Amino acid sequence: MKASDAWRLGLQAMPGHHRHLHHSKGPVWIPVLVCLVCVFLICGYVYPPQSSSACFLFSSRGCKAFTDWLPPITRREYTDAEIASQVVFREILNTPPLQSENPKIAFMFLTTGTLPFEKLWDKFFQGHDGKFSVYVHASQEKPVHYSRYFINRDIRSDKVVWGQVSMVDAEKRLLANALEDPDNQHFVLLSDSCVPLHNFDYVYNYLMYTNISFIDSFVDPGPHGNGRYSNHMLPEVDKKDFRKGAQWFTMKRQHAVVVMADSLYYKKFRDYCRPGVDGRNCYADEHYLPTFFTMIDPEGIANWSVTHVDWSERKWHPKSYSAQDVSYELLHNIMSIDESVHVTSEEKSEVQIRPCIWNGVKRPCYLFARKFLPETLDTLVEHFSNYTNT
Repeated sequence: MKASDAWRLGLQAMPGHHRHLHHSKGPVWIPVLVCLVCVFLICGYVYPPQSSSACFLFSSRGCKAFTDWLPPITRREYTDAEIASQVVFREILNTPPLQSENPKIAFMFLTTGTLPFEKLWDKFFQGHDGKFSVYVHASQEKPVHYSRYFINRDIRSDKVVWGQVSMVDAEKRLLANALEDPDNQHFVLLSDSCVPLHNFDYVYNYLMYTNISFIDSFVDPGPHGNGRYSNHMLPEVDKKDFRKGAQWFTMKRQHAVVVMADSLYYKKFRDYCRPGVDGRNCYADEHYLPTFFTMIDPEGIANWSVTHVDWSERKWHPKSYSAQDVSYELLHNIMSIDESVHVTSEEKSEVQIRPCIWNGVKRPCYLFARKFLPETLDTLVEHFSNYTNT
């Protein structure tokens, strides 16, 4: 007898051998297949197919069969005020703006008193009469004007306190006055420390020949972003929609009208986004418009501001430029930036970088810059023709 045959016969004679062989030959692939199908279906529920071709993995009827199989998504019931607001916003945004034979840009200056760079702005506006309007909101003292473009352009103003909703009130006051002129098609908010980086024609074309508003908006999960959110804003403002951004915007006429039409969301920020609410310091001018437009027209905003400011010092206020800082190189470097940068306020901060896309093309981000000290005026006027024509 061969050794192999003898070994096999001896093995078969061992007690329990046949029972052992019976289990080892069982259909193990069946429970494995069941487990794989379960995992597949769970993944399909948690991560629904994003393309129609993927849906046919689940059914020959495609996505409809898959969505019919899923349980319905429950949505909260909107309040009467929310429904009314959404109807008004939708009507405004879906109605084509009135075509003006002489479209203008409204330059809206938010200042405490006299504008230190009026001489520079006069140079910027020269030769472009009829293509712009000027509005000045001076919150502390009546300005003394030197340029004909600013004389008699002061609007009725009120006290503005940094960090308070009065800052938003001043912005809305400027918008309301500028909207009275039907030729104003784009609206630019500027501070008394803002200076132009380009000539008038460049700025005009950049703003007028695109259909978006340049409103800064990003998600900051840290204490100075979402950490400022208050649950008192519910149900109208959910934390997932809460955004942060610089207040210095430019916006098209439709968006300016929407801001004027809003009272529901404005009241939420007026009452619950202010210093001291729930032990937090929330600032409405940094959160109201970024959150509002993220909720009602997220595709209609650029998510960056065309006004440059330097936060590299990581202080409560941005870097200020003195006379010795100002040079052609500085201005040219700011003008060349073509990526928007946001830094979150978490302990391990995240740097969010996105290209500045204008009508589908990557372009330099900034048309204006702040915070320039009054002592920089003469240097800026001297360099104006050189740096704005590059």
